[in-house]
Amino acid sequence: MRDVAIIGVGLQKWGELWEKSFRNLFVEAALNALGETKVDKIDHMYIGCMSGGLFVGQEHIGSIMADYLGQRYLGATRVESACASGGAALRAGFIDVASGMSDIVLVGGVEKMTDVSGDGATYALATAADQEYEVYNGATFPGLYALMARAYMEKFGATRDQLSAVPVKNHDNGLLNPNAQYQMKISVNEVNNSVMVADPLRILDCSPITDGAAALILCPLEMAKKLSDKPAIRILGSAMATDTIALHDRRDFTSLDAVKVSSMAALKMAGKNVHDINVTEVHDCFSIAEIIVSESLGFFACGKGAEATANGETRIEGKFPINPSGGLKSKGHPVGATGVAQAIEIAYQLRGEAGKRQVKNAKVGMTQNMGGSGGSSVVHVMEVA
Repeated sequence: MRDVAIIGVGLQKWGELWEKSFRNLFVEAALNALGETKVDKIDHMYIGCMSGGLFVGQEHIGSIMADYLGQRYLGATRVESACASGGAALRAGFIDVASGMSDIVLVGGVEKMTDVSGDGATYALATAADQEYEVYNGATFPGLYALMARAYMEKFGATRDQLSAVPVKNHDNGLLNPNAQYQMKISVNEVNNSVMVADPLRILDCSPITDGAAALILCPLEMAKKLSDKPAIRILGSAMATDTIALHDRRDFTSLDAVKVSSMAALKMAGKNVHDINVTEVHDCFSIAEIIVSESLGFFACGKGAEATANGETRIEGKFPINPSGGLKSKGHPVGATGVAQAIEIAYQLRGEAGKRQVKNAKVGMTQNMGGSGGSSVVHVMEVA
């Protein structure tokens, strides 16, 4: 198996991008990524997209994106694993290059979510939950993560203020990211008193609906210096795991087994342990998700993630910096693009290009991208080559 490197990254400022079409979002990100390289030929393309059909009425994503990127006849594959679609696309591209099947692969992610109403977006996102046992009975994702939050608070005695520390920290980081959707400072008090969505989760605990795309260029590590002047980011480990799609079938609401299995496998492949990781991007779709993920990755013991977050241990200057980009909460969450954008933030951090949100001495980074309420998880470990 060959070593694989990220040699180019591209995205745009995310938000409610009504003036840009679904296809143009992807092409803009892809051209930005190609612009960081000297690549003149792509061998294959993988595109993470959760639900183009429901959000904009467009399926057959590989064909349309290859066409509008000016790459007609190129092999192009759409990858779907709910909100982990981008991470799964990166893993597919990594395997393609590592196996020797392709030399140059473009990995993209795209979603245009604001062309439908709020009800339409809720319906589209809920297709990633168990339709017969959860959605039919009225449980969409805010409700499912609220069950996890309530169970966690009851089991470990976590407080409302500790839960609120997650979005407060991520919005502080997002203020330093020019591509973030919501660049605004919020306080614990504002989170605690924002509109109730599903008890105990309030609107400022929830990631937003977002339009956006992201793209990466992969190649064999041995070709990286010839194809880009940017520092090559070597992908050391890649792993994916699944769990029950329905929350009620889990052994425990307060941990995420798919995250544990995927992170252990990725770290083993990388030859690293969790204490080697200098910076991490995780799937904070709701405040409670970041807390439980941080424990399932092994940064904190079970029941200690909320307290550690409130104590500042996951801030940029903390012991385990998490989501310096602003995370899904502030940067935005165009579901198919999120996993790819997480890898872009880690690339910026490892290249020393993250500006005011730069984590000091970042040498090894990790991404964790999640589908549904933890039905799938993809983890990548990277370092500067």
